[in-house]
Amino acid sequence: MNHLQLQILDPITCERFLERLAHEAEWQDGSLTAGAHAKGGKRNSQLNDESPLRKEIHEFVEHAMWNHPVVKGFCLPRKLHRFLISKTEKDGGYETHVDNAYMSSGRSDLSFTLSLTDETRYEGGELEIDSISESFPINLKQGEIVIYPSTSLHRVCTVMSGVRTVCVGWIESYVQAENDRLCLFQLESGARAILAKHGRSDELDLIFLAYTNLLRRLGG
Repeated sequence: MNHLQLQILDPITCERFLERLAHEAEWQDGSLTAGAHAKGGKRNSQLNDESPLRKEIHEFVEHAMWNHPVVKGFCLPRKLHRFLISKTEKDGGYETHVDNAYMSSGRSDLSFTLSLTDETRYEGGELEIDSISESFPINLKQGEIVIYPSTSLHRVCTVMSGVRTVCVGWIESYVQAENDRLCLFQLESGARAILAKHGRSDELDLIFLAYTNLLRRLGG
């Protein structure tokens, strides 16, 4: 499973957003933004798209993502679009579906979920992502994000108790093909690890040269 999972927000920031959501949010039926094939299986609420708070959280999270070198290296992001804030309560969830190939503002290459809620405050609600032969359940800690290919079938398991509040969005990458992105990420990660351990060298310059020219060739 080619996904990235790491912490990008601190719990204090998440709690501040949750407090404001509790007092300022205007929630609407989450099925309004589901595709026709998935609408009946989506049981959650979403923050009104025109909400100033949604836009504020969007800008904050986008800044945190794009300024994280690992996220940037993994996604090679061109654009973040269709950013939603979702609240799933007891008996809610989202049945198996695949995300739309194109959003109103562009192609979806990668999907992400960022948890605002402490994982001890709800039961169930795991994000399950399918591979060819099995499913991977992912439990997110508060402030943790998971980024995975939008081509994957996935679901949000039923919440048994509590409330699960997350940010969800889609990324258009400069490199469309998943395998190409993964190879570039591995090459860059390895080169940066060598740089940190041994310092700059002529040989390392050649690795960065190859990485840059491959990105130029594979990017669209």
